Amino acid sequence: MAEQKATNVHWHEGDITRAHREKLLGHRGATLWFTGLSGSGKSTVAVELEGTLHEMGILSYRLDGDNVRMGINKNLGFSAEDRTENIRRIGEVAKLFVDAGQIALSSFISPYRADRDQVRQLHEDAGMDFIEIFVDCSLEAAEARDPKGLYKKARAGEIKNFTGIDDPYEAPANPEIHLHSDKQSLQEEVEQILAVLRERGIVNK
Repeated sequence: MAEQKATNVHWHEGDITRAHREKLLGHRGATLWFTGLSGSGKSTVAVELEGTLHEMGILSYRLDGDNVRMGINKNLGFSAEDRTENIRRIGEVAKLFVDAGQIALSSFISPYRADRDQVRQLHEDAGMDFIEIFVDCSLEAAEARDPKGLYKKARAGEIKNFTGIDDPYEAPANPEIHLHSDKQSLQEEVEQILAVLRERGIVNK
């Protein structure tokens, strides 16, 4: 857990709560945490789901690994320590979106189980839904896709600490949703996620 360095700070409650915002929107907020190897299809399914939710009149916001590293986390690299801080920060950002009543679609490799569990705890302590989605894909299939050419560079030694090559990926033990992106169609993945959202009462459409 990150150390609280600022002193003399106090949480300021407002009059409008998450329940008010969720009533206004007509659905509940939640964080959907997509985790998996680079090239497994995390961003692809998150983009498709975002579009489907939009068509359904459900407000969501997509937090993507590369996008976040170009902004709020631009000062972080890929060491174990920086990866942990990367996930901690985005967990806090996702929590803000949930408090706003939205569905946060967070797509990050997030290779370490402890980091993901910390974000889960952050949400659960606040009474928020956290749904871990394991976008499962064999290393061979992910490497064959290699949409950014990263595996090729990692194999050539041009990228160090690359997940799946010279850095570990700790798969979720009990994810709420387990997708197989190298075996399922994109629509099947989206429908599987929507079924869970309806079952949990997050959406009712």
